[in-house]
Parts: sequence; structure tokens; C-alpha cells
Amino acid sequence: MKKLIFVFLLFFCIINFVYTQETSIYVATWNLENLFDNIDDPNVEDEEWLIDSKKEWTDERIAIKMENLSRVIKYMNVNNGPDLLGVQEVENEAILQKLIDNYLEEFNFQIAYAESRDLRGIDVGLLYNADKFLFIDKEQLSVDIGQRPTRDILLAKLLFAEDTFFVFVNHWPSRAGGQEISEPKRILAAKMLKNKVEEILIKNPNAKIIIMGDFNDEPVNISIADTLQADFFICNEEIEGNKNLFNLAYNLYSDSLGTYMYQQQWNMLDQIIVTKGLILGEKYQYICNSFEIIKPDFMVTRSGKWEGAPYPSFGSGKFLGGYSDHFPVGIKILVFE
Repeated sequence: MKKLIFVFLLFFCIINFVYTQETSIYVATWNLENLFDNIDDPNVEDEEWLIDSKKEWTDERIAIKMENLSRVIKYMNVNNGPDLLGVQEVENEAILQKLIDNYLEEFNFQIAYAESRDLRGIDVGLLYNADKFLFIDKEQLSVDIGQRPTRDILLAKLLFAEDTFFVFVNHWPSRAGGQEISEPKRILAAKMLKNKVEEILIKNPNAKIIIMGDFNDEPVNISIADTLQADFFICNEEIEGNKNLFNLAYNLYSDSLGTYMYQQQWNMLDQIIVTKGLILGEKYQYICNSFEIIKPDFMVTRSGKWEGAPYPSFGSGKFLGGYSDHFPVGIKILVFE
């Protein structure tokens, strides 16, 4: 009888462990480094991404690019793929759909997309696992920087079980022209985002919000730390006061790690920020220190000046047949029923 009880308890523990492992949400974000088609769009500056351009952006090269991107996406989440994947530097929804249809067909990915006024023709989008999430609505936040239009911020509203998730995908203005000239533009983006986040939290202080993307700033810069007020999160430390936003990239940033290499220096430009309800909530809990820089060996530059950096599609104007100039990042959130 004791043996039967022991076997039953062991079986129950195993089932409970497996259930806990499977009931999770894997969130990732990745700058795909110019995922363009080779069709001339008269409304954007896409001349360098045509077949007869200097880049010779042929169907064959696009296929190599997509195959490489899909290889990394499949690698995520211990080869199970992400449940939410924010993407940046995509020309249009059609090229993103082609990536899904031809290279990620084993996943039930659907797209929420923000076609913006960016003159380069690059946008942000969200791939979501339609087996777990139901699309509710989307909204685009246009950031007026007073000069060339920049990328819109995408807000996708998704239903997971009975809970609404607010997912923001960002690609803030670049650092072109230096920090002094470019930083005010990113502060404007942060103000726009902060206002929308506060609007959501006023209606529901426990709202489940995920903010991710390529911010072109690091966790301690003014735009993120002061304007957006995304605080750092240290596992097993009590959350103080009425703090709401937590930057899960901070710990690796503080270890001098990053996702983008510039002049042989790492920059943590790609980040994931979440609200308190996804950190220590009763139903949703961020797995401590699960924030990771996703860099499988096959996408890392192995030698030379850029050893250790992401292996890009182009370098010094030459087609390298690589992946992206950014590493993706990801987190895991446990779900308790």
C-alpha cells in the first residue's frame, strides 16, 4: 500500500512538473536587419534593395536571409520557438508573411503589424502564437520628431486565456548624428509610450504590459530610465513603493553584455520591459534571470575584428549571407492556473 501511495505521489509530481514547464509564455524581440523584398515601392527609399542595386538584392539572397532568420527563430525557447516575437526593420507585412508561410510553417504564427511613415520603409511587427493568443485589436502610436518620420510604436492587444495582454513593439530613432542630436528624439518616443502605458494603468493598475524592441538607447539612458521610468529588477529583492515598469535587460547590461556591437563595444539596445503583474503576480511570474541574449554559435562571428558579434547579412557593402547585426533577446513567464 505504501508503495502504491509513493508511486501515485511520484506520478503526481512528475505530471505537475511537466504541466508547469509547458504552461509558460516565451517572449522575444529581434531587429531583423533590413528584411526587404526586391519590389520597388515608390513611397519609400528602397532603391538599395532592388535586384539591380549595388546590393544585388536577388530572390536567391532573400531566400538565404529568410532561411537564416527562421533558423534562429526555431532555435528560440529550447527549439520550441517563441510565443511572442517583436520584430524590427521589416519593409512590409507581405515579406513577413512570406517568412512565416515558407520558413516557419510548423508554427501557428499570426501577425500584428504597423505600417508607418518611415522614409526608409522599415516598420515593426509582432508574430504571436495563435494557439495561445487571440488577437483583439491594435493601435499605432506615431512619434512626431519634427523632421523625417520615424517608426510608429505598435500596440497589440491580445487575449491569453481570460487575460488581456498589452504588447508594445518599438524601434526608436537611431543614434545618427551623435547622442546630443539624436537623444531628444528618443525621449519624445519614450514620452509617447509612457503616456499610453499610464492610460492603460489608470484603467487597470494590474494590467499585463510587455514593452520590447530596439530602443537605440541602453537601460540607464534618460529616455528609458528617467522618461519611461523603467526600473531595474533584481531577483529575490522586494519591489519598493509604487514602481510599475521593470527592465529585465538591466542585469546583463550591468555585466557589460549587449546585443549590438559598435566600434568593438557592446550596446544593450534590445530590451524587454514588463509591469509588476508579470513579475510577481499570482497567475504570471517572470522566471528570475530568464532574460537571455539569444546567440547560437551558428550566428556568431567567429574570427577577425568583429569576433563575437552577430554575423550580419552585409558587411562593408558585401553580401555575407549572415543573419542580423543584432542578437535577439528573450524571457520566459510562468503561468499558474
